[in-house]
Amino acid sequence: MRRRTLLSFASVGVLGGALAACGPAVTGKDTGSGSGGGSSSSGTVRVGHVPSSLFAPLYVADAMGYFEDAGITIELTPLKSGQDGIPMLSNDQLDVMIAGFSAGMFNALDQGLAFKIVGSMGISPGDPENSPTALEVSQKLLDDGSVSSIADLKGRKIGVAGGPGATGGYLLAAMLEEEGLTLNDVEVSNLSTPDQEPALTNGSVEAATPSAPFSTAMEEAGVASPLAVPKKGTTGTGVLYSETFVGADLAQDFFSALAKGSQELSADGAQTDEVYQILADTLGQESDVLKSAPMYSYLPDLAPQPDQLEAMQTVWIDAEQITYTEPIDVTTVVDASFAEGASA
Repeated sequence: MRRRTLLSFASVGVLGGALAACGPAVTGKDTGSGSGGGSSSSGTVRVGHVPSSLFAPLYVADAMGYFEDAGITIELTPLKSGQDGIPMLSNDQLDVMIAGFSAGMFNALDQGLAFKIVGSMGISPGDPENSPTALEVSQKLLDDGSVSSIADLKGRKIGVAGGPGATGGYLLAAMLEEEGLTLNDVEVSNLSTPDQEPALTNGSVEAATPSAPFSTAMEEAGVASPLAVPKKGTTGTGVLYSETFVGADLAQDFFSALAKGSQELSADGAQTDEVYQILADTLGQESDVLKSAPMYSYLPDLAPQPDQLEAMQTVWIDAEQITYTEPIDVTTVVDASFAEGASA
């Protein structure tokens, strides 16, 4: 694998915490005649997001005026994690959330919190030489032959931001699965991404799942090298609607505008200067750094991925991160109609 020199589209860092006080979201008013939504509707949509270039379609659609063209004003509410936004979404303090999925999300569904998963976000390209996320292993263990394959990680401690029940835990599980291991076969340590290199250096963990530029830094320092990347098609993030917003006039118009943002993103990862500048301005990063970074891919209609949701649920039930044992039927949670409307 060549070294990845970039800022990851898996995690660029949070720009701020959730708003301290959030009233009910404004879901738009129909200014036309008759019932139901349509192009005549206009209003404000409150969007909770974890600030990251992983969610590029949101920022591109906003900057290119696609929401404005649809008569929509968006209010962006930064979140520390997707789990933080679930109660706000369920209580109509948010209309939309764009973030990572977690075991806590499934637990919330089981406990009766209501929302719908309506779309996908970044999807792993599966390129071992150009992946936004990688399984980095201590260089010492690689050099002395203690670890030469994923199977050799059995029983070892691996640092994951958010722990086993976070999106990173699922990505780790997807990589371990390639050689028959599960989260139960390793010891997962909840370790923030910036803390993973020091932990690898002092031996408190033996592997980690950082995103660039943190992965690049540890590789260049000789601390670790990548052993695996998530296979093509793996995803742990997406778009969620509140139960109220699902039936709102603006719901389809918002998603169609979001999908237009996705369609501005090149499938091969080489974006236009305009797109890179939008991300740089939004996230406070250097455009040149972004241009060097491995990117996730995006579906043009941002269709939800129920197979990935089923895989997540299975992983987290087996790892006892989910409090129930009988899987939820994900078809009752997924609503693909907005993606279908966006591609119509």
